[in-house]
Amino acid sequence: MSRQPDPSRLAPNIDVDRRTLLGAAAATLMLSVVPRALAGEGSPTVVAVRVWPAAAYTRVTIESSAPLSFNQFALKNPERLVVDLNGVDLNTELQSLATKVGDDDPYIKLLRAGRNKPGVVRLVLDLKTEIKAQVFTLAPVAEYKHRLVIDLYPAVQNDPLLAFLDDPQSPPAPIKQEPRVAEAKPAEPEQPQELQIDRDKLKVDRLITVVLDPGHGGEDPGAVGPGGNYEKTVVLAVAKKLKALLENEPNMRVVLTRDADFFVPLGVRVKKARAVQGDLFVSIHADAFIRPDASGSSVFTLSENGATSTAAKWLAKTQNDADLIGGVKIDTKDVHLARVLMDLTQTATLNDSLKLGKSMLGELGGINRLHKGSVEQASFAVLKAPDIPSVLVETAFISNPDEERRLIDEAYQNKLASALHQGIKRYFAKNPPLARTKLAAK
Repeated sequence: MSRQPDPSRLAPNIDVDRRTLLGAAAATLMLSVVPRALAGEGSPTVVAVRVWPAAAYTRVTIESSAPLSFNQFALKNPERLVVDLNGVDLNTELQSLATKVGDDDPYIKLLRAGRNKPGVVRLVLDLKTEIKAQVFTLAPVAEYKHRLVIDLYPAVQNDPLLAFLDDPQSPPAPIKQEPRVAEAKPAEPEQPQELQIDRDKLKVDRLITVVLDPGHGGEDPGAVGPGGNYEKTVVLAVAKKLKALLENEPNMRVVLTRDADFFVPLGVRVKKARAVQGDLFVSIHADAFIRPDASGSSVFTLSENGATSTAAKWLAKTQNDADLIGGVKIDTKDVHLARVLMDLTQTATLNDSLKLGKSMLGELGGINRLHKGSVEQASFAVLKAPDIPSVLVETAFISNPDEERRLIDEAYQNKLASALHQGIKRYFAKNPPLARTKLAAK
């Protein structure tokens, strides 16, 4: 009995038998996607390749001068994903893909690229486990040209916070909070003359959940300073330092929307916060402005009626463009987000957000000049959780050379984390958490 060739085998100078390919396609539900080539763009040339490994998912990005057409199919025993790139030549960029996969990649064991037949380059991803693949194209945006994206998600998601990736329309049931038993007196009636409330007198029957959201990540670097430093790197460092400080509090737990260098869509950040029934949502940024002399720290909350300043409007637009830059396959418009502003007008969430912002702004003023002396408001998509007080903190302007130098300094990052920590504590001292009455994540 003759042995059929492996359709994932790379054969640089031999045409693969057509019947073999058709058989493999029928068995594995081949998906063919041919994006429209723009007039005058000619044959695509691959200009850059990148691999972003993370526990949540691994992303492979192939950037090209014109749209790429591709075919994909999966193979079993062993697990492999095959992606054929049509109408391109095997160049040094594609050949370098193999060197960009590290041993610590959670999903890719080996990535091979070779000429399958004239005009077709075959990518074979040898996988460490069963995955669910999303392969899609993105139009040019910001500094990126056309991109082909390969996202590899685990077939079975073990992390309950990330399990909603199996069903993007519905996040998981809220994670059960472990009750904290405390023999303490009920909270005293409001005492407006006291600046601080003794937390030992409060009955704490659950952990307070603070969700920290380091902005950008992966394909989306955020703002880039004149020295070449990325916003995504700085804010992740600050968020991790703040997480460590908050976790030293006896009644707090902290969830990061990302803990490594990978892209998280704005709507998913909100869903993560709601999935864990967050009590606070703090999005951390270090943005740029059109003028390099812009400086200072700012705190923003969601606005129902437009931005409070031109700068706030501009910053909100740059942040809301993150999904375009980072790259999202599905429409990020969410039914629950469409109802957010109506929900917010019926709750105290906006007022609580302003209180939180004021507390944090006061602490930031102790280590940096304030860009504005009051909490600003704008329509930031990432602040649209209807039941969680949410703020966006611009720690400083990374586009300002002096502030960029401070932002990459670990000692200054510690100062920022400490200021945000104190701001959160100050907020809870004046606004002790009540028994949970929040909306269930839907």
